[in-house]
Amino acid sequence: MHATKTEWLTEFDDDDLDEICEATEQAIEVGIGFDWISPPPRDRLESYWRGVLLVPERELLVGRYNGTVAGTAQMVRPAPNNQAGAHNVILNSFFVAPWARGHGLARDMLDDFEKHARTRGFRQISLDVRETQEGAIALYENAGFVRWGIKPNYALVGGQFIRGFFYTKDIGA
Repeated sequence: MHATKTEWLTEFDDDDLDEICEATEQAIEVGIGFDWISPPPRDRLESYWRGVLLVPERELLVGRYNGTVAGTAQMVRPAPNNQAGAHNVILNSFFVAPWARGHGLARDMLDDFEKHARTRGFRQISLDVRETQEGAIALYENAGFVRWGIKPNYALVGGQFIRGFFYTKDIGA
């Protein structure tokens, strides 16, 4: 039996950082690498992930498959001066590496993200996604996210524009 687990990280050990970078590279190579089109050098990836933990408004959720980090999601909280938007949190950099798909890890991560947001007092989750990310779109829509907008020139990949879809979900009173 395969085991999935989610965990909010506040620091990396050497294995975690290496596993996150490897999962990121693999996700990018199959077109699910959140804004990268091709994998950057490993030192740049390591700096990116270390930087995520340094940003006060970000929290990092990792998904593990059989003990290995296989995916991430970032919770981006509004800046302290954003009183009008203090109810909304953004789901960003959400992916599961290709080798760990099909075992419910993405669903587990999304559920954990929503619970964590609710315990932090947020009332809404927002996200955006490329239209080519059909699996992610199905996951979001099955989880109750509502598409509220489309941006025609959201991403430029291989000289072609790809539309972006914008979603929101109300999670509390």
